Amino acid sequence: MEDCAELLDISHVQLGDALAAGSAHDATTWLSAALTNQGTCGDSLAAVPATTGRERVRSRVGALSEYIGTALALHAKFKGGSGTTPPPPPSAASTPSSSPPNRRFPSWVSDHDRKLLESAVGGVTPDAVVALDGSGTHGSIGEAITAVTAALPPVGSSEAAVRVGRKVIYVKAGRYEESVRISSKQKDVMLMGDGKGKTVIVGHRSVADGYTTYDSATVAAMGSGFIAKGMTIINDAGPSKGQAVALRVGGDLSVVYQCDIEAYQDTLYVHSNRQFYSEDSISGTVDFIFGNSAVVIQNCDIHPRKPSTGQKDTITAQGRTDPNQNTGISIHKCRISSTSDIGDTKVYLGRPWKKYSRTIVMESYLDRSITPAGWLEWSGQFALSTLYYGEYDNTGPGAVTSGRVKWSGVHTSLSTADATRFTVRNFILGDSWLGNTGVSYTSGL
Repeated sequence: MEDCAELLDISHVQLGDALAAGSAHDATTWLSAALTNQGTCGDSLAAVPATTGRERVRSRVGALSEYIGTALALHAKFKGGSGTTPPPPPSAASTPSSSPPNRRFPSWVSDHDRKLLESAVGGVTPDAVVALDGSGTHGSIGEAITAVTAALPPVGSSEAAVRVGRKVIYVKAGRYEESVRISSKQKDVMLMGDGKGKTVIVGHRSVADGYTTYDSATVAAMGSGFIAKGMTIINDAGPSKGQAVALRVGGDLSVVYQCDIEAYQDTLYVHSNRQFYSEDSISGTVDFIFGNSAVVIQNCDIHPRKPSTGQKDTITAQGRTDPNQNTGISIHKCRISSTSDIGDTKVYLGRPWKKYSRTIVMESYLDRSITPAGWLEWSGQFALSTLYYGEYDNTGPGAVTSGRVKWSGVHTSLSTADATRFTVRNFILGDSWLGNTGVSYTSGL
């Protein structure tokens, strides 16, 4: 119920933002996220025993989902906001000559944020410093977040509300055992560490220990404009504890840069909205990159690791529930290589968590741990004709597609035009928000 209450609050604001959106893509993004929130609420409710009260809430959430789905369909019909395929790439004539094919970050990242991302820790003046030895302004990350975001906008304030500016929290080297929460009202928060393996945040929550998947995250960031740089985020519940999230991100226009994200099942929850990951290392076992955001994961190292006995490793479980949602997982220019202890475990690129699951793997290296079939069913014939899985110009022994499953939604050799739809420039409109952050990214193919 706590998950549902939080998600309904977020949805209320997102629906208002969608009504006032200045672009069709923004409106589609926020409607898609609001619909995703209802699905997440339903998932959490399903984890508890049935009661009359629970079923009443599920009924209300189901009705709201239908309303949002109708809004998405109407928007797609009249405003061109369909999520069936991303917008086509602009013609050469319409592409600004000042927009190079390779930039440090997508252009929706401001000049100020770009400089922060490019700067060494010593070159940044933080709003708060977290240190275990007492040398900072706070002893925990949670305390620092509360302090720097104390002047929150009123409940119900939209994305268009006046924002207080970027808040930088420097987390000194050390091992921090806490559950970090950045709410949807805490916008433009940046967590900056001393580097991978130096600043380490560790959590232990899991479904086996009574938490919902949503609430199991070690770090959960639902505020828009979230940035994480130079840290390791771990959920160490272990492979036998089921779903145990290390990082959950649902804030729009979020960036995770030069971080390690480590767990087993459900490591990285790319929950909703637009997200970008660069120069990260992501490791896990079952469905370890999952969710329903519009996300590009670029120039990252993805490591399937040894699962519990009898489990199969699946890298992605994308959760698109409606064909008009503009969501999906795009893995671009990454390196997929299993850990040394994985043995003969079969590794799959993904499986369809929801009916319209969409995942693209392109221009990436796939090692020999990727099974020839490539993709795994979720349950029988579920979603096999409605999913969209694509591969484009990958290399390595796991990139051979002759043995791939023959489902109608699997496209083992995307055309350049189709693959271009899932680049930073087109899928998350990255040239309009990432370029000013300083994070390295490739705009197109």
